[in-house]
Amino acid sequence: MPEAPRATIDTPRLRLRASAPELAAAALDYEQRNRDHFARWNPPPAQGLFTLAFHQKAMADDVESFAAGREWRWWVQLHAPAEAARLIGTVRFSQVSRGAFCSAMLGYSIDAEHEARGLMHEALAAAIAEVFSPAVNLHRIQANVRPENARSLKLLDALGFVHEGLAREYLYIDGAWRDHLMTARTNANYIKPDGW
Repeated sequence: MPEAPRATIDTPRLRLRASAPELAAAALDYEQRNRDHFARWNPPPAQGLFTLAFHQKAMADDVESFAAGREWRWWVQLHAPAEAARLIGTVRFSQVSRGAFCSAMLGYSIDAEHEARGLMHEALAAAIAEVFSPAVNLHRIQANVRPENARSLKLLDALGFVHEGLAREYLYIDGAWRDHLMTARTNANYIKPDGW
């Protein structure tokens, strides 16, 4: 039986922390700081996103989903003492499925002030290694990105994602239905269950 991923993952510059109640205020701060930055790439914000109550409930829901294996979300922090309490990104595997599908959808974001430093590459490489590890053992990860988001596509290419097709009018973002490129990466070391 596959295990849950680790709640904390450390890399040379970063700590990835699973959602927890004590992170609610920092998550609100992250969303508020990046409201304009994310508007071009994300669907319209959920009602109440910019309130503490929203993030308190979201953290509680995330904790339950993480434990149940439905969704795994980590918040990204720098190891640097001066910035250790501040959230600078998030990595999320949603729609986690086991059995013959054994896959998840990948979503991620990083603070506008921390782009172009290789931090999201570092965070995603660590998170993907975790969910592809023998303990967790996912087979496939899918990530969908707007064709205009060259930086994100370059990141996925560097992480070994393969372009699989175009989803037309996939999500309503920034005032219109937007096409998305579908990309995916499979786990070369996937361990087939007994009996397969």
